[in-house]
Amino acid sequence: MSAAELTPPEAARWAARAGLPLPADRHCAVAAAARHIHSVVAVLRELDFGDTPPAPAYRAEEEKHVAAV
Repeated sequence: MSAAELTPPEAARWAARAGLPLPADRHCAVAAAARHIHSVVAVLRELDFGDTPPAPAYRAEEEKHVAAV
């Protein structure tokens, strides 16, 4: 099952399995939020970051000269 197919009862079951009991009135909202998050992550997975270094490699002080131009 993917998050795109997540139903409200499945959302409740997965939440309970994680130790997070979910009130019945929240099942639909949690399932919808999970589907949305999955759709956003799916788009990010399609991006080609190529030679982009990981975030810890970024040093703001090295970029000062670029911002001043």
